[in-house]
Amino acid sequence: MRLSRQSALVAAVSLAAGVLAGCGGSPGPPPSAAPSSAAGTGSPSAKSAPPTASVTPRATASAPPSARPVAPGAGALPQTRAFPSTRTAAFDNAMADLWLAVTTGNPRFARPGFFPLAAYKQVKAIPYPVPDWQDRLWSDFVLDVRAAHRLVGSGARLDRVVVPEKYAAWVYPGACANKIGYWHVPGARVVYRVHGQERSFGIASLISWRGVWYVVHLGAVQRTVVTGIVYQPAAGPGVPGPPGGC
Repeated sequence: MRLSRQSALVAAVSLAAGVLAGCGGSPGPPPSAAPSSAAGTGSPSAKSAPPTASVTPRATASAPPSARPVAPGAGALPQTRAFPSTRTAAFDNAMADLWLAVTTGNPRFARPGFFPLAAYKQVKAIPYPVPDWQDRLWSDFVLDVRAAHRLVGSGARLDRVVVPEKYAAWVYPGACANKIGYWHVPGARVVYRVHGQERSFGIASLISWRGVWYVVHLGAVQRTVVTGIVYQPAAGPGVPGPPGGC
């Protein structure tokens, strides 16, 4: 079949382009095979899009430390009789936050696992629970975290937290100036390793809110001087307890 002049011209240009492309390099893919994109789809839209970034271990390691959530907003809700478990994400996160606070010397990291102010306002049958929480409970905790940091340092590794559940007791309303009951356990042990040696210190008092253990006294329940205290530090795992308190 005879070609028109226009068709012949198009064919000549196509032939010349093919010859030039084949000089000095390897053959390209056939016209029907589009090159794959970074995402591996091979579609024209994916080919023009930048590759998806992935998080590398280095980026993760360089991220600043942060506290984990424990039970957000629970302090404003009513109390329950649920017995706190140490086999929950809330407990793991609370202890991880406490350990981060101790190893950095920054008490604010432990705030999610510290007894909530909103819950304390419901618990205490005293005229001014808010300043008591701020100026006594939290203030003492800050001092105790810094004291524990001076003992432990920043290079230690948390091994486990031992909670002596056999010593746990329900504190009824009316005891210890409380108007709402809660579970209480004394003398939990924070066991850690530093320079290959097992060491530990205690948590003076844990109390519950809605089935979650919270730190309320770290170094001491009561103190005669305004100073940080480390509760029964020991070489080895130490001894949990003793029972009692509220």
